[in-house]
Amino acid sequence: MTVPMLRTFRFDASDQRVFERAAEPGEWAVPGGFVFAGDSEATLTGKRRQAFRSGFLGLHSFGWSSFAIVAEIEDSEFEGLIELLADRFVREFGAPDLAAARPVARAELAFARDLCCHPRNTVLVVEREFSPDGVRERFRTLRPGSDPLHARIWEIVEEADR
Repeated sequence: MTVPMLRTFRFDASDQRVFERAAEPGEWAVPGGFVFAGDSEATLTGKRRQAFRSGFLGLHSFGWSSFAIVAEIEDSEFEGLIELLADRFVREFGAPDLAAARPVARAELAFARDLCCHPRNTVLVVEREFSPDGVRERFRTLRPGSDPLHARIWEIVEEADR
């Protein structure tokens, strides 16, 4: 069985210039706001600030992507992503062990999955900012035909496996 999930998407090479580490196209992704938990407006500068403002986190590279699309993932692969992210939480974010990290990883991935309430291949963007209540995240969708000035210049086309 499959469930919806976010995948990184690249329209052009700009992510490679604006982020310290760009995600590879097609990686499974989460919003990734947790990466900035210890930051403030004063500590976020340069490319890290750009990732904070508009990046989705690729789970394999831990690189950033300006866009994510709604895709489908097998249940077993989704469970594997929980282990992958839980391991990162232990190795890089101070979680005491995998048992403590798994529920947090599962919640982060469930949040990403919940953003996928749109048709397959819908493009999502994230906007983050600091507010008096903490970090505020907003998610928008881009759909062909939704913007008369820009939507007609691109189209997502499924390609056959090579």
